[in-house]
Amino acid sequence: MTSPAEILPGVIFYSYLSAERKEKVCLWNHHTLIFQVSGEFMMETSNQNISMDGGGVLLIGKNQLGTLTKTPVPGGNYETIVISLQEDLLRKIVLEEKLEADRKYTGPPNILIPSNEFLQGYFQSIVPYARSSGSAMTDEMGILKVKEGVKLLMLALPELRNFLFDFSAPHKIDLEKFMLSNFHFNIPVEKFAQLTGRSLAAFKRDFLKTFGAPPRHWLQDKRLTEAKHLIETKHQRPSAIYLDLGFESLSHFSYSFKKKFGMTPTALSE
Repeated sequence: MTSPAEILPGVIFYSYLSAERKEKVCLWNHHTLIFQVSGEFMMETSNQNISMDGGGVLLIGKNQLGTLTKTPVPGGNYETIVISLQEDLLRKIVLEEKLEADRKYTGPPNILIPSNEFLQGYFQSIVPYARSSGSAMTDEMGILKVKEGVKLLMLALPELRNFLFDFSAPHKIDLEKFMLSNFHFNIPVEKFAQLTGRSLAAFKRDFLKTFGAPPRHWLQDKRLTEAKHLIETKHQRPSAIYLDLGFESLSHFSYSFKKKFGMTPTALSE
């Protein structure tokens, strides 16, 4: 089975990992609902660390960066149901159900949903389709399942209407604070612009005004400076930190480090 397998293309995904621990950087463009079937799910963002085991339910807010760690149960598998709550479908639900946000949501961007028998039963009804790669689920059935999930979320936490149904465009957030918290994520500059509520041109203009350097130049310099700090003061090994600092390969990291500091990171760590 491929991982993740799509049950309903672009909407419902089934993540299946057999006895393999895996880390990855994720960008959530849409609100996302996670049901942990088995194994441990760990998510780290700039302001939240969340973990859950089998049976846990998590609602992830849109327009976020984070690192996921997926750990299977000892001698078993890691299994997750992932439902992308895309905005066009949420808008249809608003129209059909005559729902709307009545105030600005001010809570955390990621919410562990209290377990109840309705949500557990709902996700368990999706698992058989997941394990057969969605072969028996039509698009119409899939859309109905997503709508059902949204209604059950609001039954569990009625205040989620203000979380789910706020369709306002992302406002311009504090660029300096955001970049200092998220510089280590290896994503395109265009995505950083989107997450800070700016066009690419506005992002580059505001970035130069804030940091005095273009984004790509600043990102590499910041990552290398952080690497030097971790090696010198925290005694961390270069091979253990280069991925976490946004470098795609150890060789590229070593080359860039030597070019900036005149020595390889390995030499500095000795």
